[in-house]
Parts: sequence; structure tokens; C-alpha cells
Amino acid sequence: MFGIVGGSGLVVNMVITVLMNRANGGTQNAQDILFPFSGTEYNFRFTTLVWIVAFLVANVYNFMLNRHWTFGKGHKAPVLQEFWPFLLVGSVAAVAGIFIKLAFTNPTSPLYLPEPWWHEDAGIHSREYWSQLLTIIITMPINFVVNKLWTFRSVRRRHHARSTADAVV
Repeated sequence: MFGIVGGSGLVVNMVITVLMNRANGGTQNAQDILFPFSGTEYNFRFTTLVWIVAFLVANVYNFMLNRHWTFGKGHKAPVLQEFWPFLLVGSVAAVAGIFIKLAFTNPTSPLYLPEPWWHEDAGIHSREYWSQLLTIIITMPINFVVNKLWTFRSVRRRHHARSTADAVV
């Protein structure tokens, strides 16, 4: 079930990515600087904003599906008690993903997706879209393992133990 949820979450993430890039005039504008990090040579770029927004939307979507389908059996903790750890785990993977995605799109990086195949002249060859997709695929196993072991198992176990203790008292 996780594969179906993850696959549909990947689609949600990519749809948000395409919509945001189109709203910004296309993937050729993905490297636009939104603001500089003062005192450094680094900048916050549109591509990073896209990564963060797409992650947040897909994370909420995946949480709801995982909560009900993938890890739906057994005693459940309250929604927010499970959501915050799920978001935290996803955020750690998302922060790692920012650096991976930037490595795929930075011409000075050894991981840069090179021309002529990757470029911003056609969607199927878009470095921006491929970097988003590849980064999601790379970070997905981190999310699954940690969420399975911590968010949905450990949080529920603690909540169930607390509920059982309250019922006994």
C-alpha cells in the first residue's frame, strides 16, 4: 500500500511543481533569485520554493492516505500526535532533498544533469522536473523507514499504552 500512496504523492508533488513553474513563466525561470542570504554568496531561488511548497502539499496528502490505508490497522493516536512526527521526518528528508536537487541543477556540481539531454526548452527534458523527480525517489526510502518505525508504530504504541493506563485507573 505504501507504494501506491508514495506513487500518488509523487504525482501530487510533480503536479504542484509543474503548476508553480508555469505560473512563474516556465522552468527556464526556476533559478530566479527570490532573495539573497545576507553576508553570503548564496541565494534563495524559486526552485527551492517549489521544492518546499510541493513537499508540504504532498506531505499532508501522503499523511492522510498513509494514516488510513498503509498504517490504518490497529489503535490510532490522535491525528496531530501522528502528523507532527510525520512532518518532522518528511522535513528532514526535504532538507536533504533541497541539497540533492540543487546539486542536480547547479552547473558547478558533479551531479549536475548535463546538456544536451537535460535543458529547459522542453518539459520532458526539463532539468527542473527531472531533478525534482530524482530527488523524490532518492529521499522516499528515508521517509518510509523512519515513518514506519517511529511515526506510526512508536507514537501509536505510546498512545495505546497511555490509553490503556488511563482506562485501568
